[in-house]
Amino acid sequence: MNWDTRRLTGLIDAALGRKPLDLCVRNCRIVNVFTGSVEQLDIGISGGFISGWGRCEAVREIDAEGMYACPGFIDAHIHVESSLLSPPQFCAAVVPWGTSAVVSDPHEIANVLGLDGMRYLIETSRGLPLDMFFNLPSCVPATGLETCGAQLRAADLHSILPHDRILGLAEMMNFPGVLMGLPDVIDKLVLFNHRRMDGHAPLLQGAGLDAYLAAGISSDHECTTLDEAREKLEKGMFIMIREGSQSKDLETLLPAVDDHTWPRCMFVSDDTHPDDLVLKGHMNAIVNKAMALGMNPVRALCLATLTPASYFGLTRRGAIGPGYRADFSLSPTLNPWIPARVFKDGVEVAADGRLLDDSVSRRAVSGPGSPMNITRLSVEDLAVPAEQGMLRIIGIQEGSLHTRKILAKPRIEGNLAVADVARDILKLVVYNRYLPDRPPSVGFVQGFGLKRGALATTVAHDSHNLIAVGTRDADIVHVVDTIRRIGGGMAAGVEKASVEHLALPVAGLMSEEPVGKVSASFQQLRSFAQSCGSKLQNPFMALSFLALPVIPELKLTDLGLVDVSTFSFVPVFQKE
Repeated sequence: MNWDTRRLTGLIDAALGRKPLDLCVRNCRIVNVFTGSVEQLDIGISGGFISGWGRCEAVREIDAEGMYACPGFIDAHIHVESSLLSPPQFCAAVVPWGTSAVVSDPHEIANVLGLDGMRYLIETSRGLPLDMFFNLPSCVPATGLETCGAQLRAADLHSILPHDRILGLAEMMNFPGVLMGLPDVIDKLVLFNHRRMDGHAPLLQGAGLDAYLAAGISSDHECTTLDEAREKLEKGMFIMIREGSQSKDLETLLPAVDDHTWPRCMFVSDDTHPDDLVLKGHMNAIVNKAMALGMNPVRALCLATLTPASYFGLTRRGAIGPGYRADFSLSPTLNPWIPARVFKDGVEVAADGRLLDDSVSRRAVSGPGSPMNITRLSVEDLAVPAEQGMLRIIGIQEGSLHTRKILAKPRIEGNLAVADVARDILKLVVYNRYLPDRPPSVGFVQGFGLKRGALATTVAHDSHNLIAVGTRDADIVHVVDTIRRIGGGMAAGVEKASVEHLALPVAGLMSEEPVGKVSASFQQLRSFAQSCGSKLQNPFMALSFLALPVIPELKLTDLGLVDVSTFSFVPVFQKE
């Protein structure tokens, strides 16, 4: 918001009663995030800001009928691309749940399309009833252990830094690069040292954590144990407690939030799929779960409003008070929080679970396309010659991005190691979609539970090559070919049968179709996977993180099998 003399004096005059308010919301119970109390007051609004509390003359009045009023929710760390939705459709999905602002890390689309992808998100999020801020991606590519579609150095980030919705540097995933003082990493840290720099340091502790913090990095959303969170809090870090579609850390980390630490804690969703946004909610769902686990309701609301606003210096946000933006929702109950009416800049923008302005979700946008250079596709490319030793297998853990390294005897047919459905050991394949004529890398995974068929997706963090899992090589090739033909997306099927698919034409990551249609298609894919035997709640989300070589223990990229503990490639067979 650009302030001028007229705007500022107008707000002052409204607060003093010298001019009528634009709106007065009568008879509401305000959640006061400053005092931790709930107060029965009226809310005065002028020029999109709260002018004060109490009865006053207004051009228009609304009776809240005793409902509770809470500041607009702020998601402090999210990848909008993981919703599979364009910014207007994402807005249509989250604003009815009371979200007024998000801080997005565009490194998913940046890894595919570089600066062009980031500009797409920035431009298409302009003018929405949702404030979308950005932290610029720190790791494109995330590591040298994979192939992506772009490379961004500090000079590239500097070119886009002046934009008024750029806040800081997004999650620094390359913490080994920080500790080793790699020049490209240090250049980015120097460039952003006067701004917020978010962290990504799973299981980092002791002197390594000290050095990471000494670089100026101030937050982390990768804590998965209580001891890890407590050490980071003790050393001054801000902790983002994540509860998304795949990684669910809230219940484990909630005891770290106490009377001393809560101002340095906040809730984030990180990665959330469209059906969860439609059916379960956004930040309200995280807040409600925290309440259900015993957290004081007002404190739970603070961790989704005041603390993220304070952390990022989002002035005049995160509270209902004089001089703050009139971003809030009304709920008939404090616990749970059920947004019945949602206001943005003093205007009611959503009610009863939908946006009031249909033009937002019908906004025409034009995506930048999707690389798809998979030129070789054959069953023979997936063959794994048998060798002496045990098979290294990626073990999926439900509700976590972390995987386990499993050693097991391979099933051998002829002279080849093959999938073993009876033991839930399936083929995992990653295709490079940026460079033509590259053979896929092949490994094995346990935990999907598929009894037949294959799943595939171009949402494969962070380089977003094409990743697939299946019970038979022919099934894998069949669904991969479907994704290749539609230019990117998700698919599930069985050889010689029709394939369920969701096209994601924007970078192979996002659709510009209405949120309801994307959600329905995604639910069909998930239902198909479950009909094939998968017991995972989010099989496609689980699949999408199996190529991410910055989270332990074992991952598969287009270049091979990676032992994340050593950041090195290892063979599929471990010698005895």
